[in-house]
Amino acid sequence: MKRILLCMGTRPEIIKMAPVHDALRRRAAAGAAVQPLVLHTGQHDEMAAPLYRFFEMPPDFALTPRRRGASLAHLSASVLEQSAEAIERAAPDVVLVQGDTSSALCCALAALYARIPVGHVEAGLRTYEVDPFPEEKNRELVGRLAAWHFTPTDQATRNLKQERAAGIVRQVGNTIVDAVELGLRRLAGRPLADVDPSDPAVRALDAFLAARSDRRLMLVTAHRRENWGEPMQRIAQAVGRLARARPDLAWVWPLHQNPQVQATVRGELQALAEGDRAPLLLTPPLNYPALLAVLARTTLILTDSGGIQEEAATLRRPVIVLRESTERQELIDAGGGVLAGTSVDAIIGATARILDDASVYAAMQVRENPFGDGRTSERIVDVLHGTDKGAA
Repeated sequence: MKRILLCMGTRPEIIKMAPVHDALRRRAAAGAAVQPLVLHTGQHDEMAAPLYRFFEMPPDFALTPRRRGASLAHLSASVLEQSAEAIERAAPDVVLVQGDTSSALCCALAALYARIPVGHVEAGLRTYEVDPFPEEKNRELVGRLAAWHFTPTDQATRNLKQERAAGIVRQVGNTIVDAVELGLRRLAGRPLADVDPSDPAVRALDAFLAARSDRRLMLVTAHRRENWGEPMQRIAQAVGRLARARPDLAWVWPLHQNPQVQATVRGELQALAEGDRAPLLLTPPLNYPALLAVLARTTLILTDSGGIQEEAATLRRPVIVLRESTERQELIDAGGGVLAGTSVDAIIGATARILDDASVYAAMQVRENPFGDGRTSERIVDVLHGTDKGAA
């Protein structure tokens, strides 16, 4: 029996690892000698619990990392120590980590210390800059530790080959495509109000959308560390000016839990007149089913989130990327997104061009998803189970 420990803790990690867990579980049910185990690394407990329930993926092990303010060093030391203890208890044959979080790096390092091979899901993404900080360096370091690199795109594969990465490189696609399809199947056309009737944020969102059903829906998300402070203020200023000038739009902005992000965005948008604030809903972070339902109804997305860029491509929704560079360059190259940075004028100008020119909008609805075909998780399981014969 091959025991495979999937390490995750942030919302994007859980979403992107869920279809891999589902594929492993289905393979085991069909008689394969594999056993998936889940290690929750503990960063986002309140946001994580509903996701584990939605994907029917209860953690087998859970960390309780100690925090000392915003110190990355202290948090990383705590995660490294606790993940090493959890890996010892789990005794896996393989450790899987996803993406670029500090906890993914710590779990990969703990596995290395235990001499357990590491698989890196969504390997090879690069900006070759300091930003996004610290994610860019996290994924570079995981790339030096991994025995298997599961790359999502041609560019990610090329990056690893140029770096002469050790281990096995397999281009499999991005699990986000699988996750969106899995999530939509679980939603099965249910109305938004039924997604989680106990969640007040979902009830408020449902009422907001019902009252503005004649308006085009805009989704905004912004949370990256490089956008804290003045960049986040400029993003909020741009949204405020657009909300005031465009009565044909309704806006949903799920605010990240970080207090600095909350204070900056609310402080800027509270300066709007009450009538100008009416078409703009600032909501707590939405659970994934609700966010997926909103994404499916959205006209245009403004985001600094890499995961949402990928989900948007899967749902064929144009994206304005609120960053100076993106490791999801494939979306830009495919024409599904534009880099606007955090300049107020650039954000407003990009929004106007996309919304006011039907040909521009149609061209940004990418027909061939650059991130995958929905079979990524099965390919990963083939590699880990020893049935994959391909090479990147």
